[in-house]
Order: sequence, then C-alpha cells, then structure tokens
Amino acid sequence: MSTNLYSLIGLAAGVAFILALKGLSHPKTARRGNLIGAAGATVATLSVFLYVTPPRDGSAAHSLPLNHLWLILGAIAVGLIVGVPAARKVEMTQMPQLVALFNGVGGGAAALVAIVEYLHLGSGATTAEVIFTVFTVIVGCVSFSGSIITFMKLQELMTTRPVVFPGGRFVIAGTLVAVLGSAVWVVNALGTSPLMVLAVLSLLFGVLFVLPVGGADVPIVISLLNAFTGLTVAASGYVLSSTLLIIAGTLVGASGTILTRLMAEAMGRSLFGTLFGAFTAKPQEVSGSAEERPVRSGSADDVAILLNYARRVVIVPGFGLAVAQAQHTVRELADLMISKGIDVAYGIHPVAGRMPGHMNVLLAEANVPYDQLAEMDEVNPTFGQTDVAIVIGANDVVNPAAQDPRFSKCVAFSYRKFHSHRYFIHDTHGSRSAEYQCRQSLSSDDFWNARK
Repeated sequence: MSTNLYSLIGLAAGVAFILALKGLSHPKTARRGNLIGAAGATVATLSVFLYVTPPRDGSAAHSLPLNHLWLILGAIAVGLIVGVPAARKVEMTQMPQLVALFNGVGGGAAALVAIVEYLHLGSGATTAEVIFTVFTVIVGCVSFSGSIITFMKLQELMTTRPVVFPGGRFVIAGTLVAVLGSAVWVVNALGTSPLMVLAVLSLLFGVLFVLPVGGADVPIVISLLNAFTGLTVAASGYVLSSTLLIIAGTLVGASGTILTRLMAEAMGRSLFGTLFGAFTAKPQEVSGSAEERPVRSGSADDVAILLNYARRVVIVPGFGLAVAQAQHTVRELADLMISKGIDVAYGIHPVAGRMPGHMNVLLAEANVPYDQLAEMDEVNPTFGQTDVAIVIGANDVVNPAAQDPRFSKCVAFSYRKFHSHRYFIHDTHGSRSAEYQCRQSLSSDDFWNARK
C-alpha cells in the first residue's frame, strides 16, 4: 500500500471522529454520532495492519511485516470478550466507573507503546522523540493510576472522602519535582533505568493526585484524566509518525479540557479547589440567627391533588432518581399529567447524575421525549409560571446556600431558582443533611398553600 493511500485512510477515520463529536453534541443525533465514531475506530484499528513506515534516513517507505499477527488478533479477541459484555451489562448508574476504567486503560496503553517505541529506537532517537516519549510516559501513567483510584472511589472500594494526611501538599509537590527531575534525567542520559524510574514515580503521582478529591468531585477528575489520555495519544502519534493518533488524541484532549471546565463551573468550583481544596478547607461558621421554619409532610394522595390542579409542572431529577431506577415511573407520571393537559418539563442540571449527559441518557432509556428536557438556564426563567416543582433525588441542586459565597465550598451544585413557584414537592431520599438544608429554606406555605 502506498503512503498516500494509508494517509487517506487515516484522514477518513479522523473525519469520522470529528463528525462523531458533532453528533454527540445533541441528544437527537447522539446515537448516530456514536455509530460514526465506532466506525471510525474500526477503520483506525484495521489500518494498523496496513501501516506504512514513513521515509527515514534515506530509506523508502515500506509496509511492516506482520510477525506477531496471532498475538495481535489474540489481544483484539481478549478486548472484545471483556469489553463488549462489560459495556452491555453495566448499569447506567455505574457508567462513570466504566468511563474511568476505559480511560485508565487508554492512558496506560499509550504509556506502554511509548516505552516500547523508545526501546526500539534506542540511541537513534532524536531529542524531540525522546521528549515526546517522556511526556507520554508521565501523563499516561498519571492517567492510568489516577483513573484506577477514581474507579475505586466511585465503586466504593475505598473511602469516597478526600484522603489527606499531614504534609500531604508537600509530599505531592515533592513527588512532582521528582517526576520532572527524572524526565530531565531521561532526556540527558537516555537508557532504560531512568525511564522505568520515571514511570514508577508518575504512577505514584497519579495516586497522590486523586486521593485528596472527594467522591462528589471525582467526575471532574475523570474528565481531566480523559483529557490527559488524549494528550498522551497525540504525543505518541508524533513518536510513531501517525497523523491519525495525533488527530484522535488532540480531539480527546481538547474536548476533555472543555468538559472539565464546564463541569467545574456547573458545580460552582474552581479546578484547583476541586483537586486540592481538601488541604485548604476550613470549617464553615454557621449563623445562629437562621429562622426555623416547619415543613409539612404529605401523602401520595396529597401530591396527586396538587398535580391534578396544576397547569405547569417542572420535574427536577437527580442521582437519587438514578439509584432508585425511578425514571420509568416518573415518565408514566409525566405521561398521565400530559394526558390531562398539563405542561410538563424536566429541569436538568448540567451535572445531574454524575456526569454531563448522564441524566439525559437515563431519561432517554425511559423514552422521555427530548423536547421535554430543558437545561437549568432554560428552565430557571419559567418558574414564575410554574405551579408545581417536583425534586426527586436532587437535594444538592436546589440548595439555596449556594447563593451565599460563604457556603460555596460546601455546596457542589449551582442553585436552581425555585423561589417563584407555587408548590414545592421535595423527596429527600434519605439524605438527612440535604433534607435539613432544604427544610431551612422552604416554609410550609411554599409547600401546601391552596392554589390562588
């Protein structure tokens, strides 16, 4: 195969990745975008067997002999046997864990490929190739070990609380300095031993990097590590002279960076505060002048009466709904209200569930129409015309303390403006602290006053 034809195949796969990202930007085209991306990944995988080495040191381009074909096919078979059942059987509530694992595997694979290519090039490697190899090993190892810790936190195989210890900041800083020093060592001295030391220190730094992050902030770290993995793939593409890897890695790195920023903003946190806030957190002072206001509990019949007389209802789902697998029941309730002529909308917080789009997928699984889904910024101005707001497993989304900068470190999600609706139905789903905060913010009149 000619070099030009191989490059065109890589370009076609790269275009497929770009079209996939475009399709994934909207729920109506997300499925098609996913299929296009899968097709591009298939083409990219098959193109490996047609790989053509670029001209180097006066030698002409030529195809590589497939000396290890059966090992390659065996590795692909193992990946299919493990990956397909895992992706099909995983519950939607555990999707972030799966993303963390896949992301970690990608980062580790990029680091291993860079190490193997470094050993293959030997003393013939250029300074630029060594620098890109070092970068790939560092970021790939950090992404791998960090992703494993995020998986363990989300799966509750370890504590979900921030893990801090005396002098933790200095230990992390010292490890980072050691990683950078080892990188300089590798570039100057070359050799296998410095590279292995660099890989081990990078793995250690990845663990220390994620340990101080609390469970609620872990999805942000997953997105950040995903961006890291993209950068490692792009860097390994330079080492391997693969335009396809450079395109794919750059797309993943750029989209992961943008997603990380959007998630941090949606949760009212800075990225630095998310990663290292546990070391600088201080106990918040609670004002003793807060007004104690009662909350009335109601039965299902009470709620049914309220909904029966409503003209517009906004449903605010959260992760509690996902855990309870209540999306189908909520859709049935919404369908019943719509049949009675009630206007129903779903107010979706940017990070409802655990990751952006997580709640949209859960509701789509229950066949909720896309036109009923509204983002927080879209639904907030409509609460003046809303008769009933139903919050299901989303206590932190409606916490009014988020409006107060003094409590911004304690509240994960931005405040949704519910002050202008007529009724507020709140399901605490067993979260006593969030229940207390919401009871402090709502008076009994807000709950059950007769409709005006």
